[in-house]
Amino acid sequence: MIPAINPALLLVLLVLCGPIAATPAADPVRETCSRIARKLASVGLRECLARGLQASGASSVQGTPILVREFAPLAGRQPLARVLVVGGIHGDEYASVSIVFKWLRILERHHSGRFHWRVAPLMNPDGLLRRKSQRVNANGVDLNRNFPTPDWHAESARYWRRTGRNPRRYPGPRSLSEPESRWLAQEIRDFAPDAVLAIHAPYGIIDFDGPPQAPKRLGSLYLKLLGIYPGSLGNYAGVQGQLPVVTVELPYAGIMPKPRQVRRIWGDAVGWLFKRFPERELRRASLVP
Repeated sequence: MIPAINPALLLVLLVLCGPIAATPAADPVRETCSRIARKLASVGLRECLARGLQASGASSVQGTPILVREFAPLAGRQPLARVLVVGGIHGDEYASVSIVFKWLRILERHHSGRFHWRVAPLMNPDGLLRRKSQRVNANGVDLNRNFPTPDWHAESARYWRRTGRNPRRYPGPRSLSEPESRWLAQEIRDFAPDAVLAIHAPYGIIDFDGPPQAPKRLGSLYLKLLGIYPGSLGNYAGVQGQLPVVTVELPYAGIMPKPRQVRRIWGDAVGWLFKRFPERELRRASLVP
């Protein structure tokens, strides 16, 4: 039996100790930025926080928020296009995350309001932010093989057998089994982009899926089609969804392109968007330094 607490003694304790302060809720953006800054030498905490990222409302398997930044079109005007930019689908491709932070800074300086941008620099935080980064998410699933494409179950199983059941390319138990891939599929439905830029490494080329015309070159990267895979974003959104999906394959997973190359890839991508959606074209100089 628990003894009764003397009210007089309790009053004395409250006077001496003061009220117990509630523990402040952690800031999910700051916490995630801190972890990114500890992992990536090219993205500091101050830079990450300065990019104005917000929690998307979706989280990874381990509960890390997927962060996004939106750049709206001019008030009352229809944008030339809505563009979704996604980095870090594979957690061990560091450069695919870092370069998106640099592009966010360019957008902040030169966004003209003619495009509606939604940018997610890190779609697979669990893969990147663990002690030893890995391609797959915390469930061991390759998110770029987890999207619903025709006859996914049979085709993805056949594909995985061809890889020798490589754990880096495990497509998952079913399509959209993972919260990260479900988030991106929902984002495509809700945001309804006119084009998608997906950043990867280390092939050093541009891949493309969807309706023509593909960009021939972005900076020093040239178009070279890699093929169509069951469950890939290019197959799901590009081939099946008929959205232009530009896959930027940087030359190195762990080494950022030089600053000039970072700007050139971005500038050429914006130039391609103006050509792809030309009906109210502005001078390219308004977006590119």
